[in-house]
Amino acid sequence: MKIFGIGMNYVEHNKELHESLLKTDAPVVFTKAESALLSDGKPFFIPDFTQRCDHECELVVRISRLGRSIPQRFAHRYYDAVTVGVDFTARDLQQQLRQRGLPWDICKGFDGSAAVGHFVPLSEVGDIQDLTFSLCRNGQEVQRGHTADMNYGVDELVSYISLFFTLKTGDLIFTGTPSGVGPVSIDDHIDGYLQGQHLLSFNVK
Repeated sequence: MKIFGIGMNYVEHNKELHESLLKTDAPVVFTKAESALLSDGKPFFIPDFTQRCDHECELVVRISRLGRSIPQRFAHRYYDAVTVGVDFTARDLQQQLRQRGLPWDICKGFDGSAAVGHFVPLSEVGDIQDLTFSLCRNGQEVQRGHTADMNYGVDELVSYISLFFTLKTGDLIFTGTPSGVGPVSIDDHIDGYLQGQHLLSFNVK
């Protein structure tokens, strides 16, 4: 199983991190190790190597069939379920890496950094580019996004990623985060919602 992340896919999030950056020339793709997957309500443990670990709430798409160099017009045939997830980011480490022009692997792909909720069939949620998702920390909503606001839609992402990687059944794509990212602390409780459905719930340790 492969886990793909998409950076800077929402304009408002780009503004809060980079001020003037609006849209990249192409999707920004990174990968997470398989050991990054956190599911079934297991707790997230803040790593010792970061002083600021941020939550990034995202729509997560599950690939349902083998594909390579997929035309965008056929991309919708290659995923069958979605959920809400959290792309955890060691923000202080990311800033150091960015300043030095180094890859993001260790600040994005560490163990437990890809939390996912319960997957629901795409047929139950409707148009993938017309979905609302949100994240609550300790009962207070801190992030809310709408997939219509993506710089690159899901079909574009599936097609683009498949140019470089063979997509296989079970692969996951974290499609980017809206504004409102922020640090988590020990004893926080995280809940995630997609179209009002409560799909994600776990504690921070």
